[in-house]
Amino acid sequence: MQLLVRPPSSPRIESYGFEFLGFKNQRIAPGERVQDVTGARELGIVMLGGTCSVESSRGAWSHIGRRPNVFAGMPYALYLPIGTTFTLTAETDCDIAFCYCRAEEYFPARLVTPADVDVEIRGAGNATRQINGIFKPHFPAHRLIVVEVYTPSGNWSSYPPHKHDVHNPPGEVDLEEIYYYRIDRPEGFAIQKVYTPDRRLDETLTVRDGEMVLVPEGYHPVVAAHGYNAYYLNALGGSARSLAASDDPQYEWVRQGWRDKDPRVPLVTMEMER
Repeated sequence: MQLLVRPPSSPRIESYGFEFLGFKNQRIAPGERVQDVTGARELGIVMLGGTCSVESSRGAWSHIGRRPNVFAGMPYALYLPIGTTFTLTAETDCDIAFCYCRAEEYFPARLVTPADVDVEIRGAGNATRQINGIFKPHFPAHRLIVVEVYTPSGNWSSYPPHKHDVHNPPGEVDLEEIYYYRIDRPEGFAIQKVYTPDRRLDETLTVRDGEMVLVPEGYHPVVAAHGYNAYYLNALGGSARSLAASDDPQYEWVRQGWRDKDPRVPLVTMEMER
């Protein structure tokens, strides 16, 4: 599997070799439409930027979204279950992530607004980051989990390195994962490492705005280049509806030295849009 990919901005859903997950990113102009059916997949529509309306066989919603881009505010998202026909119409210029996951169980459609999003400031020092929980494990869905993560300039996230590739609950579950990136300046970048304990898989990837890293297994820490804030959207799905993971035992000790949070975090808040 090629781990670093640039998702095409097209109507086609790509699975990239995953068993459960599918993803596409589309930019659409005001008045343009996206028509689709979820079929045997549940779907999380995350508004990276812009405002849209959705009419579906499970309900209708208007004025979804508010932030112009991911660095300007908190997310809106819409969950659509299996077997849903929908038409999405752009009200403004829209930048949208479509996160699909294979599912067999039905859950009601639901709109997530910024007020519904759980904000967590995780880590400390230069491992401080912001996690916006959109569809977390307690959200009523079959397999799909979606969060977005903000890593300030020069900071680490997904750190200490952790993995979730063995089904051994409650300590760890087996999840596929997508990291879809945005960087706050076009020339910026982040670096992500993906490696297994035996180094059978051991890759270090330079990731730029609009690119994606696939994590089928192994540990997968991230660092944002100095001077550039990094955002990534995580979509996960697999053996259980959980974020249980295990740290690389070589690096667990770093938690003991964590004290103060980085004062730059949170990078985005609801107040930014008022």
